[in-house]
Amino acid sequence: MSEASSTIVASEAAHFGKMAADWWDPKGSSAMLHRLNPVRLGYIRGAIDRHWDGDDTSFSPLAGRTALDVGCGAGLLSEPLARLGAAVTGLDAAPENIAAAQAHAALTGLSIDYRAGSVERLTGERFDLVVSLEVIEHVASPAEFVRGLAGALAPGGLMILSTPNRTPLSRLTLVGIAERTGMIPRGTHDWDKFLMPDELTILLASEGLIVSDVRGIALSPTRGFVLSDSVQLDYILTATRAG
Repeated sequence: MSEASSTIVASEAAHFGKMAADWWDPKGSSAMLHRLNPVRLGYIRGAIDRHWDGDDTSFSPLAGRTALDVGCGAGLLSEPLARLGAAVTGLDAAPENIAAAQAHAALTGLSIDYRAGSVERLTGERFDLVVSLEVIEHVASPAEFVRGLAGALAPGGLMILSTPNRTPLSRLTLVGIAERTGMIPRGTHDWDKFLMPDELTILLASEGLIVSDVRGIALSPTRGFVLSDSVQLDYILTATRAG
């Protein structure tokens, strides 16, 4: 780690650290993430196959590649990436989450390099795949955070980000209904910190990254979270280096 500045917000790290003990409980405080995970993983798998011209029937499309999961929590995404064959590094601001992630990986027999810290302080390490899902809305400086993500991306690599959009629908659904009813712990979201797709695209472009795909994540009454053409609630995107 270098002495670079960190975009970690102490209160945010503490908030999510309190959720560490039941992070893997699909009915616990991270229940919404458990519901989101299948659609996010489906998108990631498709992006991987397209980017590296992979075989969509392969069980290990990331074999021989490295992956960085920034804001990994207790490993809900890191573990599936490892099962897809990647050598995974999971990074999180809350040491409590890293401890929970390490314990769960040990139970499942997965070898994952979990670390507590900030992506801006990674030095000299580059990863083929950099993912950060539902994280950028919690950092102190989105621009500095994107700079850190870009710095960790290897030449020819793939970046995948997801975040809520700053719309009336997200305010009503994620901040109003979900937090008021306990579906998401109170205080999880600050609507003013949500980024619109164009805003995030500009931040990525400033670091030499081009957005190649944007899909919405919507909530279906019958199917739960699904990929959608509408980005009004939440969205997920892929980016690669220009040129």
